[in-house]
Amino acid sequence: MTNIKPLADRVIVRPVAAETTTKAGIIIPDNAKEKPLKGEVLATGKGTKDEEMVLKAGDTVLYGKYAGTEVELDGEKLLIMRQSDVLAVIE
Repeated sequence: MTNIKPLADRVIVRPVAAETTTKAGIIIPDNAKEKPLKGEVLATGKGTKDEEMVLKAGDTVLYGKYAGTEVELDGEKLLIMRQSDVLAVIE
């Protein structure tokens, strides 16, 4: 992956792929799949003077449905969002 460093209170998140089948084996069509709400933090900024960065690379996070800006780097779709758009860290 290209070296990319988010600024201030922004983080780069790799969304986790949406599931394509249910537990009962029913295949979900592409148009019925929702945007994934879980992802892995790849990089973080240093925070701001008012808000320290509490996330770190490797964290698995939950974020809002319309959070962040989608970008494509080296053929991979990533999200750049503010730390405040992250709802929770999964431990």
